[in-house]
Amino acid sequence: MDFLPVFHNVKGRLCLIVGGGEVAKRKAGVLLEAGAKVRVVAPEIDPALAQLHDVQAVVARFEASHLDGVTLIIAATNDRSVNKQVSELAHARNIPVNVVDDPELCSFIMPAILDRSPLMIAFSSGGASPVLTRMMRGKLETIIPQNYSRLAAFAERFREQVKLRVTNPAKRRIFWENALEGVVAEKVLTGDEPSAEAMLQQMLASEDNIQRGEVYLVGAGPGDPDLLTFRALRLMQKADVVVYDNLVSKPIVEMARRDAERIYVGKKRDDHTLRQEEINELLVRLAKEGKRVLRLKGGDPFIFGRGGEEIETLAAEGIPFQVVPGITAASGVASYAGIPLTHRDHAQSCMFVTGHLKDGTMNLDWGALARPRQTVVVYMGLHGLETLCSELIKHGMPDTTPIAIVQQGTTQNQRVITGTLATLPAIAEREKPQAPTLIIVGGVVTLRDKLAWFHPGT
Repeated sequence: MDFLPVFHNVKGRLCLIVGGGEVAKRKAGVLLEAGAKVRVVAPEIDPALAQLHDVQAVVARFEASHLDGVTLIIAATNDRSVNKQVSELAHARNIPVNVVDDPELCSFIMPAILDRSPLMIAFSSGGASPVLTRMMRGKLETIIPQNYSRLAAFAERFREQVKLRVTNPAKRRIFWENALEGVVAEKVLTGDEPSAEAMLQQMLASEDNIQRGEVYLVGAGPGDPDLLTFRALRLMQKADVVVYDNLVSKPIVEMARRDAERIYVGKKRDDHTLRQEEINELLVRLAKEGKRVLRLKGGDPFIFGRGGEEIETLAAEGIPFQVVPGITAASGVASYAGIPLTHRDHAQSCMFVTGHLKDGTMNLDWGALARPRQTVVVYMGLHGLETLCSELIKHGMPDTTPIAIVQQGTTQNQRVITGTLATLPAIAEREKPQAPTLIIVGGVVTLRDKLAWFHPGT
């Protein structure tokens, strides 16, 4: 370990920055956020820096007297001889000093900071690669959302109460792990602190401090793992059990916590691993066993994903749950296919429909779908493609209307087949696309030739 990581309390204390440019302004901002008072010394000082609250601007060349009363020093000039002078004087007085981009002259280094106050995370490469350090900070940003500050403050508020109630240190650690990894934490992170407090008090009142289970209904998006939301990724790492569909791509399933149990409940046409009612019952049973259950669904759970049916059952059974939206296939797949769903020259409205109703029919409102200057997106419509095209033509849509089938959109197996209402059924018979597919009908399909940007396999 090249440096000892410490957190320095500078609240209300005077810190010195030597330098008056852009770098000095950034460093002053960090010190001010930490509650410090800042003295800036330089022959020229950026007016925006000089006007900051709690900044004492001294327009002068650096002198030893500028160190008087200072707790911490940052040298941020573009003159190494000045920076070296600052460093030597600081070392002589045992004042911590950082010289920007010059580790040899530093007694401490400024880490990259992830601020979730009162939770603070600082990390560094020891000056070896500041760019890599910033990249690592960006990765942590995705898995530690801003509202973790709320969770840290919540834990701080109940720390003494828990300490008095749970006197055994080992049990107290387990208690906090249960609280900060379970439903209590999720309530805090979603802004429902009253419910979180009630649950925490209930845990304290219970002799065994049992934690209830919860269900996370998470949209996995159309297939590309990069399209997952931050919240989806966070919950995927917390779940004890993953219940996933046929439409969830393998790379996404593999991003769940490695030791989590995985249960496949995929449904294909006329081939259901479990009936929907059985899936609903499974979620309830697992949650009642105290498990955190990730219900991972392709696309968005509330757009032809039967998410509403599942949470109806959970609500009736009193099971805590939360819903995380996903990028629905309509927007994700259309974007990767280079087909905008709306366009001033082609479509001023867009309709989403499913081509497979609960009773197995394709009985849609054809008159509404056949309106001009409109895009129609059909989920699960491949089996009824011929019916779709003939009914749209029958209800007034020109047989020359462009139409596209997108197979496994947003993945490296994406394939786009285009034609018209008159020609696509025969083309599909020849090309034999395989589910999952999405069908897009309307003038916007013609834009694909110009706007296609995603080229799988390149």
